[in-house]
Amino acid sequence: MAGENVSFVVEFILLGFYNLPNLQGVLFGVFLVIFMYILIGNGLIVVITRVDPALQTPMYFFLGNFSFLEICYTSAIVPRMLSDLWTQKRQISLLACAVQLCFFYILAALEFLLLGIMAYDRYVAICKPLYYPIIMNNKVCNMLILGSLILATPVMIGETYQIFTLPFCGSNELNHLFCDVTSLLKLACGDTSVNEFSLYIICVVLGFVPFLLILVSYIRIINTILKLPSVGRQKAFSTCSSHLIVVVLFYGSVIITYIQPKSVHSAEKDKMLSLLYTIVTPMFNPIIYTLRNKDVISSLKKIITKGLLSLRK
Repeated sequence: MAGENVSFVVEFILLGFYNLPNLQGVLFGVFLVIFMYILIGNGLIVVITRVDPALQTPMYFFLGNFSFLEICYTSAIVPRMLSDLWTQKRQISLLACAVQLCFFYILAALEFLLLGIMAYDRYVAICKPLYYPIIMNNKVCNMLILGSLILATPVMIGETYQIFTLPFCGSNELNHLFCDVTSLLKLACGDTSVNEFSLYIICVVLGFVPFLLILVSYIRIINTILKLPSVGRQKAFSTCSSHLIVVVLFYGSVIITYIQPKSVHSAEKDKMLSLLYTIVTPMFNPIIYTLRNKDVISSLKKIITKGLLSLRK
């Protein structure tokens, strides 16, 4: 390369919805409304699981943390996307791109781990109800959250550092809505095999292992529920059905997006699919947990009633 002119990338251009110039304003309005709904809906779940004494149980403790993660997860992506739609300035520095990717990585890993922990919580509650208060005490719940953070954070920081030590040369157009690892590796002009392998290992440890835990937990949960009388069966299933729906949405959207044959991959398709796990799943989380959970609905009614009474005074 000594005799060649090589220009190294110092910033990226996030192409986003560049191919829909007449819809930039409409897309900005739609995504802004969805983002505000995600913040308010998940924020309400965080609040009620903290202030309502009736919801001071491990299940709602994890639900509150999951809703908080959904807020952070979406906030790592959507504000930048809204800014690009509004200003039409799509440049992003290497540092800003690395920070966005790192936060996205960490929060996604935490969601995978937390979904596995929530499945284990439901397993203990339904299959070992007498031991539930002992096994899932406050100390254990806090340690599980802290342990997930300790596991995910250094691993994802290291992976991000490894990706951004690669030389990026030639084109600086990142054909995605945000700094996505698959799009970044396409622009790297060095050998990316080590990065791809380490990313594969991380996906197995932080994604597939929690999925196996969820699968085993629900096999045992279903086996236990089927042995219960019809009344107890319905009540037991209702306590874990919401979590199961969220698992299917989150894992389903990620699997559809990333585990595809290369022959059917396209940048435009990847962008549309990425909206599933960055916007659609966080948007449905409050709907699933409020419409299918009587305790949450009751708590929301109490908060709304108190708020209306305070306004009248």
